[in-house]
Amino acid sequence: MADKRDYYEVLGVGKDADDAELKKAYRKLAKKYHPDVNPSEEAAEKFKEASEAYSVLSDPQKRKQYDQFGFAAFEQGGYGGFYDGFGGADIFSDLFGDLFGGGGRTRTRSANDPMRGANVRTSVNISFEEAVFGCEKQIEINYREECETCHGTGAKAGTSPETCTRCHGTGRVVQTQQSIFGMMQTEGVCPECRGAGKIIKEKCPDCRGTGYKTKKIKIKVQIPAGIDNGMSVRVREKGEPGVNGGSRGDLLVEVRVARHPIFQRNDTELYSTAPISFAKAALGGKIRIKTIDGEVEYDVKAGTQTDTRIRLKGKGVPSLQNPNRRGDHYVTLVVQVPTRLNKAQKEALKKYAEACGES
Repeated sequence: MADKRDYYEVLGVGKDADDAELKKAYRKLAKKYHPDVNPSEEAAEKFKEASEAYSVLSDPQKRKQYDQFGFAAFEQGGYGGFYDGFGGADIFSDLFGDLFGGGGRTRTRSANDPMRGANVRTSVNISFEEAVFGCEKQIEINYREECETCHGTGAKAGTSPETCTRCHGTGRVVQTQQSIFGMMQTEGVCPECRGAGKIIKEKCPDCRGTGYKTKKIKIKVQIPAGIDNGMSVRVREKGEPGVNGGSRGDLLVEVRVARHPIFQRNDTELYSTAPISFAKAALGGKIRIKTIDGEVEYDVKAGTQTDTRIRLKGKGVPSLQNPNRRGDHYVTLVVQVPTRLNKAQKEALKKYAEACGES
């Protein structure tokens, strides 16, 4: 193996190159030396060399062996037959798809395969308190069911859908055209049957060929405690029906939470402000504070300053993961300065000012 070039040198990258750098370097070389672009023998060898290098360096285990033992790590079986055998074509197909008509091993889904139905999205409005404690809501949706007349085929009674002659029932068609890279293949949905693989000549009059009928149904949705604005609740198998025996999709209900006039929320924590009088701030005493659970009594310390923040443990929002664990409620105390004083209050404040040495 003395005539082989170092794999890092082949790709033109350093030994600390990450996966993205390796892939970028290989793509560049593959585009330059691929036989469909550059048909020379020299290009074919360089393409084979680059594919071999990428196969080793893109595999963490093989790269580790190569870094430790060099080419000797692969001498007992090696990579001499790499491009014609297991690796190069698969790697190239993974990176470039069918751009060059290489046709990787990826299986195209047949139109006859079972396919899960699409998810359906809707929304529901709830109050701030309902989001905190959870609730049950009833919503109305358009629900598609199999047509009883044609049993989901979409065909008129006494007839059956016919296999599409253009795609032969696969629902996909492949087109080949010349490009600067050679012959290029593109695959897309069959325009004749629109991917169904079958064509309905005579449509069912009840469902107009769709195979389904739509009706309005009411569904009860459990909104969990602690849900936040913009989150969705998943209701299993209440979405669109599946195809060819596939399961139904899900119903995704987006929750829109109304604002609260007092409380603000950040995850499981609540925030609010509470006014206290000048006398309570100076002398201390008990005050009533509004929480999401109702009013609670709190003992204010003497000398409390405005914007002092207090913590009410466990008075926040329940955790979605564990409803028994709740966040905290943080209350900012705001000292209110009286704007209107009667004569007795003014006299009392004057005496207080004099006692403080103020004129």
